[in-house]
Order: sequence, then C-alpha cells, then structure tokens
Amino acid sequence: MNVAFHTLANGVSVPMLGLGMDNLTDARLAEESVACALATGYRSVDTASGYQNEAAVGRAIAASRIARADLYITTKVASADHGFDNALRAFDRSCAALGLEYLDAYHIHWPGKYRYVDTWRALIRLLEERRVRVIGVCNFLPHHLDRLFEETGVLPLVDQVEWHPYFAQTDVAAYAQSHAMLVEAWSPLMVGGPALEDSVIRGIAAEVGRSPAQVVLRWHTQRGRRVFPKSVTPTRIAENLRIFEFSLTGDQLAAIDALAWHKQRIGPNPEIFFMR
Repeated sequence: MNVAFHTLANGVSVPMLGLGMDNLTDARLAEESVACALATGYRSVDTASGYQNEAAVGRAIAASRIARADLYITTKVASADHGFDNALRAFDRSCAALGLEYLDAYHIHWPGKYRYVDTWRALIRLLEERRVRVIGVCNFLPHHLDRLFEETGVLPLVDQVEWHPYFAQTDVAAYAQSHAMLVEAWSPLMVGGPALEDSVIRGIAAEVGRSPAQVVLRWHTQRGRRVFPKSVTPTRIAENLRIFEFSLTGDQLAAIDALAWHKQRIGPNPEIFFMR
C-alpha cells in the first residue's frame, strides 16, 4: 500500500504513518498488533520503554522477516532514566528488548525539569556513534528546545506532542517549521474523547466517503504531521493505512483546524509532569 514519506533535515526518510503502542501492556496483544500491521504494509512502529512492550514489538519484528533497512522503529527514554549515563544504559536495554543493533529514532519521552540536557547529550553521543539514525524529543515546548540548543548546539529533528482536532500546539508547530523539525502527533484521534463524534468531522467523513478516523489522520498528514494511531483490530489497522488514497480540500482542512478552540488536553502538561 502507498504510504507518504517525509525527508528529515539529515536525509532520513520517515513514513508519515506508523503503529502506536501506547498503553498496550498485554504482550500477546502487542505482538499480534505489530505482526498484523507489518503484514498489512506498515513499516514504522512507535514504542517506548515506559510502554512495557518493547520485547513484544521485537518478537513481531523478528518474525516478520522484513529487511531491517525497510523499517523505522522508534522508542523513548523514560523520565526515570534521565541523565547521561542512565540514558546510555536505557538505550542498551531498549535495543536488547527489541532485538535490534541500532534504532531508527530515539526520543526523550518527557522533558522534566533539571536533567534533560544531560540526557540529550547522551542521545547526541549515540547519534555520533551511529547507533541511532534520528534523535528527537517528546512533549518539549519552545523554551525546552531553546535550552537544548543553547547548551549543546544540537536541536532535535523531531518533536512528538499531543495534537488532535480539539487540541493544537501551534507554538510548537511554528518553532518546528522555522527549525526544519518534524512534528509528530500523539493521540492523533483523541482516543476516548469526543472528536470523532464531532459533527464537523462526521460531516466531512460523509462528504469524502471515509470514516471519521481516516479523515482526522488525513488532516494530520496533509498538515505535515506524522501520526501513529494505536489499534489491535486488524480491520482498523488496515483502514488507517488507506488514508493516502484520498485528500481533503482546503476548506475541509480549515474546518477541522477551527475545532482547536475546544483546547481539550487529554494528556499531562509537560510543564508540570515528571518534574525531576
């Protein structure tokens, strides 16, 4: 199946859609979900040490027999592993759990307050040693990003933040655009929230003959944001991959953009979460 790609500033090509693994701690379900996605045509999986499913992801990758160069695998260093040495050890544990010699992307999961710069220095070391192809962050705001650059001279290539129809982070998007950084949207469908039932989104879905979830995911990718929705249902996994078969009009995109007035954050605020 056709999947759009984005070329990062360092030349690495990233699939604009992948499979998310957040809150999928059942090992059997996690492994089956990844196996299904890879068989369906996905080549990107987004996990984290904090999700407690890296080993399951690794088993599915190994069983798929897909060439390693064709995959884009992301995982993240947890807040408990902030610090230079801690982050390097966490990276080794993640690689071992995933059964991979290198990672495509390694991110700092949350900024915290005091130690994220030392953690970033560890990621820079891993990049220099070619043990990871892309280093990035999650939930970093412009002032966090400024501090990384001021103290290390290196900015992330990716910032993964909460973004869905009812919550936008336009300050992050503006910063990313001016610094050649890709924005990735976590919880792109606002799972558990009202966005997919919104009359605007359902109306657009009827206009284009697609599901509300497909409409929202296509909105993200047409606005330049990478997405990785989670699913354990084979039909939905396949449905999500078909978002590149259609396009939304400018008016339809703008109508979904306008829903951000709700300002409904469903995840933690990075200014106060894991403040260590």
